[in-house]
Amino acid sequence: MAVTVDPKTQKLNIRFRVNGHSKQFYLSTGLKNLPKNRIIVDSRWEEIQRDIALGRFDFTLKSYKFGDYQNIVVPVEKEPLDKLWDKFLTFQSQHLEPSTLESDYKQITKIVVELSNEPIEDAPAIRDWLLAKYSYHTAYKTLLAFSRCCRWAIDSCLINSNPFEKIQLPSPKSSSDENNKKAYTLEERDLIISAFESHSKFSHYSVLIKFLFWTGCRHGEAFALTWGDVSCECTRISITKAYASRVRVLKGTKNNKRRVFSCKHGSKLQSLLAEVKPDSPDPKELIFKSTTGERLNSNILDKCWRAHDAGGYRYSGVVIELADRGIIPYLKAYSTRHTFATWAIASGASPEKVAYWIGDTVQTVLKYYCHPDVTKAECPDF
Repeated sequence: MAVTVDPKTQKLNIRFRVNGHSKQFYLSTGLKNLPKNRIIVDSRWEEIQRDIALGRFDFTLKSYKFGDYQNIVVPVEKEPLDKLWDKFLTFQSQHLEPSTLESDYKQITKIVVELSNEPIEDAPAIRDWLLAKYSYHTAYKTLLAFSRCCRWAIDSCLINSNPFEKIQLPSPKSSSDENNKKAYTLEERDLIISAFESHSKFSHYSVLIKFLFWTGCRHGEAFALTWGDVSCECTRISITKAYASRVRVLKGTKNNKRRVFSCKHGSKLQSLLAEVKPDSPDPKELIFKSTTGERLNSNILDKCWRAHDAGGYRYSGVVIELADRGIIPYLKAYSTRHTFATWAIASGASPEKVAYWIGDTVQTVLKYYCHPDVTKAECPDF
């Protein structure tokens, strides 16, 4: 309903409802229905909507009244860090995916519990405590998160200043060039694929490994693929969703971009999918499954790529075995995406095309997925 005109007085009013409140809110402006007044009232309505979204709505309406409203000061509430963090998370949960909350905030929330009732004014002491108890990287990330929380709290009129703003730690130093390597050479890629194909325990997952190396798609996107996402001739793959392993839910892709990955008939990727495709597949049937027929997840991939513990022993995955023998360097499983993007560009594909294929922006591709040091050797048939 929002801005209305009283039929008798021809004055502007604001009527609206807010979730959690049973009554309708009514605000008289005392302003005639004129163009210049409409601008003023529309601006006030936008302010109310913003406060509702930020969780700072003044249900008494005192701070929105027309007249001497400029002189009204919204009281500032000082709260301990854990209470402020709870409110910040409640706000974030309204617009972030559960998987993002899990990955970005779960560990920090556990740290906040240890800081129960600690006033935010003690920011320097909190910083020193973090450095003493946790790694530098964890302390760095936690202080950044606390600063974001306080900036939100300032906008929400909960605090006056951000005590964490001036005590941020310097960005952690990069590791050595060797450890910074994120993409494999094509020879190393093919060695990994061959090792998976012949592995006594993990050969079942060779199809997934090939698919990841040959498409560069995010692992969660591969876990979510069904045969209904693949064209009859296996030349077009619709990537529209992802499986978030940590929270075990299907969701949209990371940036909600839908895309179609196309490949030529007779290409390695098309031949792979055609080979493993059932004669009459159920459109809802998963393409990639565990050895027990269940949906794949990050833990299973990590087990066969890196290592896993069982019965008091640590069992090496395929890539760790190769690295331990000095055949290849060890890179994390996400290197499949980096390897695809790096060699796609090295083989002549434009950054725009590569960005579309992997569902990202050109800027991200050039900044994070290009590793020219990997392509110094002559490029073989990609």
